Amino acid sequence: MTSPVSLTTVFPGLVWAMAALALVQVLRRAALWRAGAAASVPWLSGLASLPRRYLVDVHHVVARDGYASRMHAVVAGGMLAASLLTALAILPPLGGFRPYWGVVAAAFGVMAAGSLMVGARRYPVKKPRLSAGRFQILPVLLLAYALGGTLTALLLALGAGAIALPFTLALAAAGGLGLAFEVRHGPMRHAAAGALHLVAHPRPGRFAGRPDTALQPLDLDAPRLGAEMPADFTWNRLLSYDACVSCGRCETACPAFAAGQPLNPKKLIQDLVAGLSPAEPAYAGAPYPGGRDARGGRGALIELVGPEARIHPDTLWSCTTCRACVEECPMMIEHVDAVVALRRNQTLELGALPEKAVGPVTELRQAGEAGGRPLAARTDFAAGLDLPVLAPRGRADVLLWLGEGAYDLRYGRSLRALVRLLRQAGVDFAVLGPEERDTGDLARRLGDEATFQALARANIATLAAHDFGRIVTADPHALHALRNEYPAFGGHYAVVHHTAFLLELIRAGRLTPGRLADVSVTYHDPCYLARYNGETEAPRAVLDAIGVSRVEMARSGRRAMCCGGGGGAPVSDVPGERRIPDLRMAQAAETGAGIVAVACPSCTAMLEGVPDRKAEIRDIAELLLQAVEAGR
Repeated sequence: MTSPVSLTTVFPGLVWAMAALALVQVLRRAALWRAGAAASVPWLSGLASLPRRYLVDVHHVVARDGYASRMHAVVAGGMLAASLLTALAILPPLGGFRPYWGVVAAAFGVMAAGSLMVGARRYPVKKPRLSAGRFQILPVLLLAYALGGTLTALLLALGAGAIALPFTLALAAAGGLGLAFEVRHGPMRHAAAGALHLVAHPRPGRFAGRPDTALQPLDLDAPRLGAEMPADFTWNRLLSYDACVSCGRCETACPAFAAGQPLNPKKLIQDLVAGLSPAEPAYAGAPYPGGRDARGGRGALIELVGPEARIHPDTLWSCTTCRACVEECPMMIEHVDAVVALRRNQTLELGALPEKAVGPVTELRQAGEAGGRPLAARTDFAAGLDLPVLAPRGRADVLLWLGEGAYDLRYGRSLRALVRLLRQAGVDFAVLGPEERDTGDLARRLGDEATFQALARANIATLAAHDFGRIVTADPHALHALRNEYPAFGGHYAVVHHTAFLLELIRAGRLTPGRLADVSVTYHDPCYLARYNGETEAPRAVLDAIGVSRVEMARSGRRAMCCGGGGGAPVSDVPGERRIPDLRMAQAAETGAGIVAVACPSCTAMLEGVPDRKAEIRDIAELLLQAVEAGR
C-alpha cells in the first residue's frame, strides 16, 4: 500500500508533470506562431512589466464585471498559489511538515470556491455572451483539480487516510493534467498565451498610461501589402489572438453587432485563430449576424478574406473602427489593427473597396477632398465672418483646422459658433484656407494607406511653410491624425480639441458664459476623442460651466457607443437589421434630455439623421455661444 510519506513526493510530482505537459503544449502552439512575420519585442522590459500589466492593466478591465473580477481573483489566485506551494513541497523539509500541507489545502480550497463560481456562469444555463464547446469542461477540470488537491493536502496535513489518498490524488491528477492538456487547443490556452501576449504586446504604449491608438505605417514597397493570410501578421499578433478567452465582452460592446451587421469581433478573432490552425476545435459562440457559416480552408498560407473564405468582406467593412471591442477586451487584444491590416490587403492589393467607397477614395487621391469639392470652398461656411487666412498674415497663435465637416451646411453652423467664440475671446487665430487638404483619415481606415501617406506628407509640407503655435480643431478624426499619426511622417504638432481649448478660455476668464439652467443635456462621446485620445472631461467641464442639467447615458466616456460614423462605415454602407445611430439615439432618449451635445462633425451628421428623434443635436460650441450671449 502506498504510504503518506511517498505521496508527499508523488503529489508535488503531479504538479511538475502538469507544468511539463503545459510547456509541451505551449511549444506546440508556438510552432504555429512562428509562421507569422518577424516582430521586434523588448523582452526584458516586457517581462519586468508583466506583474503590473496583469495585476493592474488587465484587472482594471476585468473589474468592470464585479462577479467576473472576484471569480478570476479567487480561481486564478488559488490555483497559482496551490500549484506553486505543492510544487515546492518536493523539498523534503516542506513535504514532511504537516502544517505546510494545511496551508496547501487552504489554497486549493480557495481555488475550489472559484471553480464553483466559474461553473455558475455556465451551468445550468450559460451566459449568452460566453462561448460553449470545450469551455464547458473548464469548470469540471478546475473543480476536479481543486477538490482532489484540497483532500490530498488535507489528508497529508492530518497524517491520515492512506487508503483514500491514492483516490484523491487521482482526482487531482485527472483535473490537473486535463487543464494542462487544454493549453494547446482548449480554454487554458488563453492563460499561457495571455501571459506571453502581455510580455510581447504589439502596442506596449498601452501600458504607459496613455492612449496608444495610432496605426503603424505600412511599408508601401513591401512584397505584399496588408494581411492576406495568417502568415502576414507578425508572430506576436498571432500570439495575441490566441490570448482570446471568448468572454464575449467585445461582442456586447460592438455597435455593428448590436445593429445586426455581419460582424462579431469575438468570432473575427476566433476566425483568425482557426485560419491559422487546421486542428482548431469548432467555434461555439455567437455567429456573425445574418447566419453565414464560416467557410474556407485553414493554414498559415490560406487566404482569410473572400466570399468563400473564413471572413466575408462585409464583415471587414462593417467595422466602424470605434475601438469599443479593444476597450472592453480584458486580454487587451487589438481587434481594430487586425481589421485594418485585412482591409489594406483588400484595398491595395485587390482593389476590392466597397462600391460606394470607391468615389470618395478616388476623389481623395485626385482632389485631396472626399467630395471632390474645391479646397477653397471649405471656408464658404464663414460667409460674412471675415475668416482670417494664415498665409497673408504670416503667423497666428492658433491654426484652426476646419476638417471635412466644414463642407457640411449643418456643421458649418457649429464652426461659425466656434469662430465667434474665438473672436469674443480675442484669440489670434487663422485658417489655411485653400491650402487645407483632407487629413487622410477616411482613406487610412478604409485600408488605402498609399493615399493617406500622400495626403499626410502634403499636409506636413504645407504646415512646415507656416508659423503658428497650436492647432485647434473641432474634428476628432483630424485631431487624431494630426496628433497621433502624422508624427510617424515627421509632423509633430500641439493639437487641441475645440472643447479643451474652449475650457481653457473659460478658466482664463476670456469667455464668461451665463447659465442655461433650464436646459437638460446628455453628452455623446465621439470615439476618436474619448477612446482614441482619452479626452472625456473637457466637454463635460464646458457643459458644467454653462450650468446645464447634465445627465449621462448608460454608455458614456471611454465606454460610449459609437454613432456609426467612423472607419468609413457611412461610405461602406453594409446593411444590417438596424442602424447604429438609431440605437445610440434610443440610449439618449432613455435619459430624458432635450439636447444631445456633440463634439464631432461625424456624430452631428449621424445623430441628426435619425428619424423621429425627440432630442435636438447641438455642438458644445453652439451651446457655449448661447450661454455667452445669455450672460451679456
